[in-house]
Amino acid sequence: MIFSVEDTFPYFLVATKALIVAVSVIFLVSGLDDLFIDLCYMGKRLFRRFTACSSDIALDEARVMRAPEKPLAVMIPAWDESAVIRPMLENTLRTLRYGNFTLFVGTYPNDPATHKEVDDVVRRHPNVVRIVCPNNGPTNKADCLNWIYQGIRDYEREHAVRFEIFVMQDCEDVIHPLCYKLFNYLIPAKDMVQLPVMSLPPRWWDFTAGHYLDEFAQGHYKDMVVRELLDGNIPSAGVGTAFSRRACETVARCNRGALFSIHSLTEDYDFGLSFKQHGLTQCFVKFAVTRTVRARSLLTGGRRLKRVREYVGVREYFPSRLGASIRQKSRWVVGIVFQGWATLGWRGGLARKYMLYRDRKALITNIANMLGYVVVAVVTGFWLASTYAESCPCYPPLVEPGSPTWYIILANTALFSWRLGLRAYCVARIHGWEQSLLSAPRIVWGNVVNFAATLRAVKLYLTYVRTGRNITWDKTAHQYPTTPGR
Repeated sequence: MIFSVEDTFPYFLVATKALIVAVSVIFLVSGLDDLFIDLCYMGKRLFRRFTACSSDIALDEARVMRAPEKPLAVMIPAWDESAVIRPMLENTLRTLRYGNFTLFVGTYPNDPATHKEVDDVVRRHPNVVRIVCPNNGPTNKADCLNWIYQGIRDYEREHAVRFEIFVMQDCEDVIHPLCYKLFNYLIPAKDMVQLPVMSLPPRWWDFTAGHYLDEFAQGHYKDMVVRELLDGNIPSAGVGTAFSRRACETVARCNRGALFSIHSLTEDYDFGLSFKQHGLTQCFVKFAVTRTVRARSLLTGGRRLKRVREYVGVREYFPSRLGASIRQKSRWVVGIVFQGWATLGWRGGLARKYMLYRDRKALITNIANMLGYVVVAVVTGFWLASTYAESCPCYPPLVEPGSPTWYIILANTALFSWRLGLRAYCVARIHGWEQSLLSAPRIVWGNVVNFAATLRAVKLYLTYVRTGRNITWDKTAHQYPTTPGR
């Protein structure tokens, strides 16, 4: 029995209508969820503006700079980082306005190129120490960090020093000069301090790297603030994070001496979310100082001096190649969604469960976004054919005006417009108006990247479930700015 196009097309339309309804409902639920977060953020801003009291820690640059410096240990895991580790270490040593710190770099026996780069810095700087992991790499980042922590404890015994602050950094980080002063001021009153993580501005046409700039601006300007407000429990971003000695000793004691779970690709996320159950305190800090910088115009390419409000945090270049971005984000999805679900479950109160839902809903929304593009393409094609093709059969519209689906689509359009505007606002607050203008078109490409990363994450996790083998450190090749000094 042979079916013609005319025979099968009605079934295609029915399937398309069902897809429209499903995607529209997913968008509505997710959009209302995002709107709630936005309203909470705006409510906090209004509360701070119109009330004299605030639960925020009082911060000013002079007070932060006057605090006596505590011994601080920096943990830097390094596998196959010979291209960036030396400039990162040298820039950090040159620019930090902090004296009492030691950089501990974890390397692997089968990575002689990284050894050589680190050793060259070690010879010239006594506060840089290389720690060699006992196993060949790559294992995973958590394993490397655990060996670094063990090496720090050995170093303390050998040199009669006691570190009070432990900081996590990566080999591509450009660290604000005041970061460690801020950690020093806030710890041990807080057991964990997370500072904003921001993207270094990419070229304007580089949408792959650019969509990170938008996502991190929105997440670390607005969403993390609300997360701390509602739940009081925040995940570590893996960089720009500091822990008190009490926190490290407490967690290690509960984990047989290991700080991080080697069974997770997002050990930093799990580590931060474990603090509340141990009775440890956390805070996310947005602290800005005013600086005169030499800035490059995104449109003309010219450089000029201007006064900027500069957030104290960590900046880095994110992947600009599509394949590298997909690999990186698939690790995040595996760790946060699949492994986080398996190890953390849905423990905690309502606010904690809500935040876990927000972390894990990406598994659905990343796929729904791509299906939404398919729906738009089909609806547009159907409309063009029915409008301009004289031979096209007359079919009822895919969405009847006045129907429930029609009103859901209108609501989704309003919610999406709101999200675009608020994302542009967050980007403008950190990176300026030129970058904010690009945030709307970049969101489309970002959805493509997230969709591909989600599919890869599903494949990785199913392979892990089938074989039982830990997913190794499929790290991203990093780049470091040639003139990162501040």
